[in-house]
Amino acid sequence: MDNRVSAACDDNCAGSEANIEEVRSKLIGENTAVDLAALFKALGDPTRVKMIHALAQSELCVHDLTQVLAMGQSAVSHQLRLLRNMRIVKRRKVGKTVFYSLDDDHVEQIFMLTLQHLKHE
Repeated sequence: MDNRVSAACDDNCAGSEANIEEVRSKLIGENTAVDLAALFKALGDPTRVKMIHALAQSELCVHDLTQVLAMGQSAVSHQLRLLRNMRIVKRRKVGKTVFYSLDDDHVEQIFMLTLQHLKHE
């Protein structure tokens, strides 16, 4: 028995009782949709996911991240630059050492909620 549900409506479907115009009027704009897709794209890389998870636990410098992730400094720096440009992580400089942390609580919440969703059965 095939339990898959078709993504298409029946030929005689007249639609739901939803107010289509109201839904359309509340739909996010194109620029917001592009920005949101870019955020999820940034989160779509396993290395960056591990990096975010490490930074959710503690503020770390590049050297710390190279040790935690067993990666070279240039690779870590490249990923951090991308995450910083996306405002996912921020940096704090003390002397010559740069410490990285998650940009704000929203980033951690998005990450942790997604992780909880994956673990949910």
